[in-house]
Amino acid sequence: MEMNLFAIALLGITGFLAGGINTVAGGGSNLTLPALMMLGLPADIANGTNRIAVLMQCVVGVAGYDKHNSLDRPAIWPILIPTLIGGFIGAVAAALIPNLYLKPVLLTTILTMSVIILLKPSVIAPPAGTPTRLPSQHRGAWWGLFGAGLYGGFVQAGVGFILLAALAGGLRYDLLRANALKMTCALAFTLVSVVVFVYFGQVSWVPGLVLACGNMLGAHLAVKIAVKASQESIKWFLFVMTVCAVLGGFLL
Repeated sequence: MEMNLFAIALLGITGFLAGGINTVAGGGSNLTLPALMMLGLPADIANGTNRIAVLMQCVVGVAGYDKHNSLDRPAIWPILIPTLIGGFIGAVAAALIPNLYLKPVLLTTILTMSVIILLKPSVIAPPAGTPTRLPSQHRGAWWGLFGAGLYGGFVQAGVGFILLAALAGGLRYDLLRANALKMTCALAFTLVSVVVFVYFGQVSWVPGLVLACGNMLGAHLAVKIAVKASQESIKWFLFVMTVCAVLGGFLL
């Protein structure tokens, strides 16, 4: 893969957009994976390389949310347990087998979320003051987090939607705090995924680091906007991103 000015600009711009989208909603990897493959990386190498950018984006996003007191620190470990288990299994599976069957699962999940946001928004955007739950208090959310880790470890693209469904819909976090915990989960299982993909030699470091610069900048700006935005604004941005993700999924 030749890193000329066009490649650097393409990765920087798509990384910036993806970092912002992933930090507040999800689906940013639907931009970065095609960009990496368009520049000549095979699908498996693009999948592994993209994780470098996602990992760095999550570091910036988690630090930003924590700085603005939007990260529920006591909830981190109970939530990380199922996502890390799923993430490890998914990453190993991605390194060994093709991802033929995950696209329908993802599209169904995202489409369901967009319908819920329209018809019953309180499910995914709980009213202020709604008490939160732990995964041990809601088995559906536990399995949702495990499934998110499994999918995220496997292919990453769109995992934010699955995490938000479990965190906001299952554990009843408002969308700002759900996004903060979503980034924490993604940071954890992406770190596991990076180790696996590096072990199997499926990471191209130079394009991955160029992409990461864009992702980090986008995440930094998105956190600043998200902490000042209303729950209603975040909800409608999430809805727009779910619709775009569904349309993009059918087109790709």
